[in-house]
Amino acid sequence: MRDAVTADAALIAAFEASATDLLTYLARRTNADDAPDLLGETMVAAWRHVRKLPDDAERARMWLFGIARGTLQNHARGERRRWALADRIRGHAGRDLAAPAADAGSEVRDAIDRLEPDLAELVRLVHWDRLSLTDAAELLGIPTSTARGRYQRAKEHLRAALSVDAPLA
Repeated sequence: MRDAVTADAALIAAFEASATDLLTYLARRTNADDAPDLLGETMVAAWRHVRKLPDDAERARMWLFGIARGTLQNHARGERRRWALADRIRGHAGRDLAAPAADAGSEVRDAIDRLEPDLAELVRLVHWDRLSLTDAAELLGIPTSTARGRYQRAKEHLRAALSVDAPLA
């Protein structure tokens, strides 16, 4: 087992000897834009496990390629998840985005626009983006109790602006 200084020096030497080949390996399997980032991720992962670096130069090189392969696999999983999420969003958006008439709800939108900015944003998050009051508070970086108070104030202003007697949700 090497000490930390010796292990770090050995890893630097292994990287210097293999960096070009590793970059080529990564570029052939992804694209030229992603390859340098993946090389950096490979380097970070190798540094985390520096104590496992083999003593033999060729085995150290193959160890680095093994780490690069793992980095590629993580990258591929991330890409698949991003594409799957994009597909779900597209499928969901297609169902929910039936365009309302141009003037539908304009009175309400105008009333919300006249609120103080922090109140208006809270109303939009709760009603337009369908966040819970707790989630909206977290997103805005305020305590839930503050969000409740602001939401109550916003409802009162909207009731007055729209001359509505019925309680708002």
